[in-house]
Amino acid sequence: MSTPRSISRVTRALAIVAAGACAQSAATSVAAVSSAPAPVSAVIDAGKTLTPINPNLYGMFIEHAGGLVYRGMWAELIDDRKFFNPIIAEDPAPTEGQRERRGPFGGPPRRWIPVGPAESIAMDVQHAYVGDHSPAIALRSDEPRGIRQAGLTLLRDQTYVGRIILAGDPGAQVSVSLVWGTGAADRQTLSIGKLTSDYARFPLTFKCPVDHDNGRIEITAIGPGTLRVGAVSLMPADNVQGWRHEVIDVLKSLRSGLYRWPGGNFVSAHDWRDAIGDPDQRPPIWDPVWRTLQSNDVGTDEFMTLCRLTEVEPYITVNSGFGDARSAAEYVEYANSPATTPWGAKRAGNGHPEPYRVKFWNIGNEMWGSYQYGYMPLAQYVVKHNLFAKAMRKVDPSIILIGSGAMPDTMTGSKESLNLGDKLISEYLGPADWTGALFLGCLDNMDMISEHYYNYDSHFDLASAKQAPNDPNEPLVDWMRRPANHIRIKYEAYQEYLKRIPALREKPVPIALDEYAYASRGSYKVVPAYAWNFHEMFRHSDIYQLATLTFITSTYHSARGQAVLNPTGILFKFYRDRFGTIPVDVSGNSPQPKPTDPPGGEQPVVHAGSDTFPLDVAAAWTTDRKTLTVAVINPTESQQTLSIEIRGAKLAGKGTLRRLAPPSLTATVVVGQAPGVKIEEKTLRAIPTKEEFAPFSVSIYEFPTK
Repeated sequence: MSTPRSISRVTRALAIVAAGACAQSAATSVAAVSSAPAPVSAVIDAGKTLTPINPNLYGMFIEHAGGLVYRGMWAELIDDRKFFNPIIAEDPAPTEGQRERRGPFGGPPRRWIPVGPAESIAMDVQHAYVGDHSPAIALRSDEPRGIRQAGLTLLRDQTYVGRIILAGDPGAQVSVSLVWGTGAADRQTLSIGKLTSDYARFPLTFKCPVDHDNGRIEITAIGPGTLRVGAVSLMPADNVQGWRHEVIDVLKSLRSGLYRWPGGNFVSAHDWRDAIGDPDQRPPIWDPVWRTLQSNDVGTDEFMTLCRLTEVEPYITVNSGFGDARSAAEYVEYANSPATTPWGAKRAGNGHPEPYRVKFWNIGNEMWGSYQYGYMPLAQYVVKHNLFAKAMRKVDPSIILIGSGAMPDTMTGSKESLNLGDKLISEYLGPADWTGALFLGCLDNMDMISEHYYNYDSHFDLASAKQAPNDPNEPLVDWMRRPANHIRIKYEAYQEYLKRIPALREKPVPIALDEYAYASRGSYKVVPAYAWNFHEMFRHSDIYQLATLTFITSTYHSARGQAVLNPTGILFKFYRDRFGTIPVDVSGNSPQPKPTDPPGGEQPVVHAGSDTFPLDVAAAWTTDRKTLTVAVINPTESQQTLSIEIRGAKLAGKGTLRRLAPPSLTATVVVGQAPGVKIEEKTLRAIPTKEEFAPFSVSIYEFPTK
């Protein structure tokens, strides 16, 4: 994702990287809808098949963006648990250079506050357990002194487990308390004694009898001398190897194919070697990209555990920003080499003797963006990519390498084209065609090309060469089409590359759409748009082989130890579970309307969609070819009718219809409330020939064969 540093430009001028939104006028769209033949008809020819759908199209993207991982997925309750920040009486306002991001990634980390006089606490540099310093508390025998942190969400009858690492004078008597109220009985206290000058680890176990939204942990001591606190951790006892159990459950149900990690822009200033080994002794880091504190508890081994628990493939991005080829090669060795190699031995020493055998490796993230840490001119980056690829393949020749690309639509929509040339609309194979340069100079050293798109509440207006707010009166069908148009425009660009680069015809390099997102992710409104996005990738399944949604946390809602799939998550699970894997040909009698805006920026030459306007239809066989599936999207606010003819298949004459059709676009699903979005199911005694589709509905038919 684009860095926070560039948000002022990249949110307004980049809209985060674009690739194909429809900017069609309201009047034209309304006229097109009203003039479409009635009824619209679709012919599904099950005998004409396309390249099988890769399950990795249902993938997810994870980035250390603010608190996304640590507050959205990881089970740790305590912020700044290794004391990156000094302990002071009051929280200071963050400086401009250290302003934590808020919004979907959570607020700033909670701070530790003194118990007793603030001047009794010093940040000891000489005896730091981890990082730059550790708190040293000057004790007295007549008053407890120490530190506390509030803001912990505690659940009734939940057991919490953890550890604390302490050093101090033998006479110090330490108390560690979990507190859930203001009364003297509203706490559980553990006593720790027999400290030494060497740091030692002590286990913690608490049980909370009530629900409380502002619990706190207190670490105090009385006695002579000094108490030093190295690190402290507290998690619900039902965590799954550090991950929140409820999150693991919902993510496993998605069967996402693969996860991309650790970035995103985060990766360009990140050293993976700092995030392995004992988590308590990994220094906390200040992330300059997202300008916030990261505890550094989730590194490669924890990510691999997440992939194993959710049964998905790992996909790792290496740092080609501030990083170098040797670091990337060592990363491949750590992940994939036997324990007899130097870095394989380090992995084994960290408790993982067997190689992880990571197949997918991304060289760099959005390296075309001048906001990216380690950005360099295109000609230099071509050389750098090849250095990385050769070093990584020398360690493991079997890995799949994915280059950091940006087709002309992205370079135009971000205006990065003007940093490399004098034309806003980037020319194919011109000075600002980042993907084209990689195809020309790095084709032997990559297997896929990474592409991104984002669309939120604005779009890139080619005429004014800037981000323009979306028209509030825009027809819903145009709003829904934007993600699919991003897919279409990159397909069109790929066809141009095939014409201009003969070597690409000899060695195809499919697209990895490994970052994308659309607006209104919390509500149902985005669901038909994402379904259309799927359909357009299915239509070009030979080119689109991988996709990872930004972010994985946008698929569920969690609160108070529970998690449920939100409408986006329900949609992804719906298609993964119910749509087939071998696409078949779909034709119709109602082509999509012609674009009114000129191509370039976010506008493809031809609108995305099947020839069934205003509906969109896709169909596919299941892997065993025993069932034909047909998906129909109605992206309008009115009921639509479709006549369906199926050819090239001997069907059993019955089937099942499942659909998402809530009464409102604002419907959602949150913990503790009746779901506003759910899959409706209906048994069909005959194959329908003419069907009516509810407004903004997504339907999938399953027709078994004879």
